[in-house]
Amino acid sequence: MADPRSKPDLMAKLRDVPHTPGVYIMRDRLGSVIYVGKARDLRKRLSNYFTPARSKLTDRKTRALIASIWDFDIHEVRNESESLLLEGKLIKDFRPKYNVSFKDDKRFFLVRVNLQDDFPRFALTRMKRDDGARYFGPFAHSSALKTTLNWLNKKFGLRVCKPIRPGEADYKHCSNDIIKNCCAPCIGRVSIAEYRQRMEEACGFLEGKGMKDLLTVLEEEMQKAAARLDFEKAAELRDMVEDLRKTITPTRTFERGARAKVMSTIDPMADVKELQELLSLEKPPLIMECFDIANIGLAHCVASMVRFKNGVPDNSNYRRYRIRAVTGQNDFVSMAEVIRRRFSRVLKEGREAIGADAADFTQECPLEAMERVPGSVRLPDLVIVDGGKGQLGMAVAELQKLGLGGLPIVGLAKQHEEVFFPGESDPVIIPHDRGALKLLQRIRDEAHRWANGYHQLLLGRRVAESLLDDCPGVSQARKASLLKAFGSVSRLRKASAEDIAKLPGISQGLAEGILEFLQSRQ
Repeated sequence: MADPRSKPDLMAKLRDVPHTPGVYIMRDRLGSVIYVGKARDLRKRLSNYFTPARSKLTDRKTRALIASIWDFDIHEVRNESESLLLEGKLIKDFRPKYNVSFKDDKRFFLVRVNLQDDFPRFALTRMKRDDGARYFGPFAHSSALKTTLNWLNKKFGLRVCKPIRPGEADYKHCSNDIIKNCCAPCIGRVSIAEYRQRMEEACGFLEGKGMKDLLTVLEEEMQKAAARLDFEKAAELRDMVEDLRKTITPTRTFERGARAKVMSTIDPMADVKELQELLSLEKPPLIMECFDIANIGLAHCVASMVRFKNGVPDNSNYRRYRIRAVTGQNDFVSMAEVIRRRFSRVLKEGREAIGADAADFTQECPLEAMERVPGSVRLPDLVIVDGGKGQLGMAVAELQKLGLGGLPIVGLAKQHEEVFFPGESDPVIIPHDRGALKLLQRIRDEAHRWANGYHQLLLGRRVAESLLDDCPGVSQARKASLLKAFGSVSRLRKASAEDIAKLPGISQGLAEGILEFLQSRQ
């Protein structure tokens, strides 16, 4: 009997790969992503993996990777910077076993400038906040970015000192005005309006305005320097031109949290119908909901629910949950809680939509009652649990308690991509190359991404809240009072000193000090 997971003809597939920059994804026989790489020339790079002599010339890790490759996908981009940004995003999303770089939470640099400050300055950051400031990037080449910012600061005379409101005392310890690198707005050499105009022009350069003319001028200067045998100056200008091009070249951003366009199917509805056939469902699973549990150390446990409609994500109906019933790691209890909370909510909305009271609604079969509910509130045609028999069993038990025992539900075990049905010991094996399995993988991966995004949000809040621990004059009691009153450090930054001083135990002077401290730590 032929292997249902027959290996694709990779050499034939390779012939269709273009000679363009892009990112490639390697998968094993179970469909799991095992490696993500970038290339200036996709065809040339991928052909190296499938050259017979390649396995004899590489290290043991690379040989193991080559031996595990079952299939690959490619994603074309416009330039090398885009390939680097997309590679980093996909590695963070999929966490491939053979990748080393980008697995941590380190992000590419952004340039931040708050134009509301009296004397704005460029600053590098790795996290974009909702603080009213202007952000540029992300930028793939950090060294080129730093060189470009240094050049912009000198060209426009922008300040690089760190005080929020520099004055004469700060000027006494600064030499940038003396060496003509700063226009010294701190002592009134230029007005606030003139300084801000300089900053606006510098921001325009970061957006690419006038860059073509500038590069032409610099290249002409480079040629003149070379003609008079000033090769050191010519090399300096050459490096400057290259760094400016790397920094200013237009690139699309591939942010974590934005849905990656990595779908391998061109007909989602065909996958839906195939899934119905392979799982022997009574009707096509036009509405599917997938649940995933994510543990964040021992402090937090979160869950995600993503919904697909007609085979594609229905982003407006995504949900996320903080698990309440358990601390630490217990995926089984966590899955039971999120299923109970989700479908209790759906039943409540259904009951309210048809105007039935609780007694009448519970006497009728909930599945039948929900069929009378308007289309805006409806049960999914298929529930998918990310996990094996344990998670599936807990989910089924909760559905039965709610009177939804007849709702179609399956568990997708990631290790072998096996589909489990309630009460059946043997899983359904869907061939790796079938669109139905790829559809299940997409919704499972989307649930995983959504949970990780919540993880990042909570982590960001914890990092922000920890800033108050270092703020002079803020005790743990005052920190708790501030967070209770304003909700987050982000909102606290936007508050006025007068509003902060209204809290018990916080004087006007301390309130001003808190705001100045938070502004300095952005």
